[in-house]
Amino acid sequence: MLVITRREGEEVVIGDPANPIGIVRIASVKGDRVRLALNFPRDVEVHRREVADQINAEKPSIAGKIRPASG
Repeated sequence: MLVITRREGEEVVIGDPANPIGIVRIASVKGDRVRLALNFPRDVEVHRREVADQINAEKPSIAGKIRPASG
């Protein structure tokens, strides 16, 4: 895991700096709360961890159930 220290208003560029996948900006810091501004293409899914875990738990597992067509 990479840990980066940033101040309010500073950014982290994700991917190639010339053509980034996305940008994370520290929108505000108030006490122990940090607001992040995420700038990613609409086709990139971004979820809070608890939501991602819930999505994964609800998806039926298809691993091992796909078989090639006979013929």
